[in-house]
Amino acid sequence: QVQLVESGGGLVQAGGSLSVSCAASGYTFDINDIGWYRQAPGKERELVATISSTDSTNYADSVKGRFTVSRDNAGNTVYLQMNSLKPEDTAVYYCYAHIGRWDYWGQGTPVTVSS
Repeated sequence: QVQLVESGGGLVQAGGSLSVSCAASGYTFDINDIGWYRQAPGKERELVATISSTDSTNYADSVKGRFTVSRDNAGNTVYLQMNSLKPEDTAVYYCYAHIGRWDYWGQGTPVTVSS
């Protein structure tokens, strides 16, 4: 069993910065990709950024140059540094991990960017 626990998030003004982190616990010996998705009200869940076991990163076009995904040396904690935030970044941010053949999700943490 795998658990993903997010922390961080909150309210920030447009142009500001915020970070979120996610700690994976349980059977985490075979984490392939780990990262973040988000879901805004009335919209589909979408990729934000992921990082692979070889530190290869993948970003949504909408966040490139503003967000940075990273992971700790053990690979069990993933971070998302969000800079130059825009109101359209407002969403619930979900931690995601692909481990073995399975996908796992955190409970989500809200990020609100005020204009």
